[in-house]
Amino acid sequence: MEWFDAFIVVFASGMRLAIPLILACVAGLWSERSGVVDIGLEGKILVGAFASAAGAFFSGSAWVGLAVGVAATVLFSLIHGYASIDQRANQIVSGTAINMVADGLTALLGNAIWQQGGRTPQLPPEAQFRAIAWPFEPEIARIPILGPIYDRLISGNDIITYVAFLIVPLTWWALYRTRFGLRLRAVGENPAAVDTAGISVRALRYSAVVICGVLVGLAGVYLALAQTGYFQPHMSAGRGFIALAALVFAKWRPWPALATCLLFGFLDAVAIRMQGMELPVIGPVPVQAIEALPYVLTVVLLAGFIGKAIPPRASGIPYVKER
Repeated sequence: MEWFDAFIVVFASGMRLAIPLILACVAGLWSERSGVVDIGLEGKILVGAFASAAGAFFSGSAWVGLAVGVAATVLFSLIHGYASIDQRANQIVSGTAINMVADGLTALLGNAIWQQGGRTPQLPPEAQFRAIAWPFEPEIARIPILGPIYDRLISGNDIITYVAFLIVPLTWWALYRTRFGLRLRAVGENPAAVDTAGISVRALRYSAVVICGVLVGLAGVYLALAQTGYFQPHMSAGRGFIALAALVFAKWRPWPALATCLLFGFLDAVAIRMQGMELPVIGPVPVQAIEALPYVLTVVLLAGFIGKAIPPRASGIPYVKER
């Protein structure tokens, strides 16, 4: 059973690494299903992480940090929405600008406030989201097979992890089983038809942009207040772009998006596990190869296994109301 326990340990690590990917990927799904392309997920994760760390540091409360982090990302999402929906700007350019501004602004403000190269001090335990132990964990942990699953996968996670897994079925239900979801998907496919029916295309797209801001903000909050306990510049480390790749790989569907993000997280955990391993001929695995492996595998998976991915037909196209 040692191999099973080792697999559970690696999978549990991969699951935790996948949480920001899941939140950012589902955030992008909401936005792009409405027709608003959002490649600014990377920058918004940074904004959410910095704002939540700053809020938690000055207030001493993780919940205040969460509120501040989500509010900051919603603000950036509204800026992107204003440029994309009202001003009909190029959505790729707007998203790129958000990434660049967020990357520089968070490092600049962090260095100006704490003088630690943009990094915040380590947050106290009360300003972080700690692991939640489920009932009877020590007793169930001794049961073969079920014990490790309960102990490492189900119990001992923070609240944002549970929220991330809950958001996926809620997103599926909202998009495919509610009138709001039907209208939102219709806006991403044929906004003119929705407008003809007397439904506001602008309001629906802004709603999707705000939901996107909330979810991607949670991804940043998770990085700062649950995974590390501090903020440092560039800590998103390309997760926003990997989330976009996962969204394309999943073909803009919630359940495949969850599976793809878990796969990427598992591959990341395997790459970390390989550090220090001795390979024939090569010798010790280079650190640079370990760091590049998740991104290389992302490209390989997208190039070799995705097939034809067709985005919503109105994706990235500003809607001009007919007179």
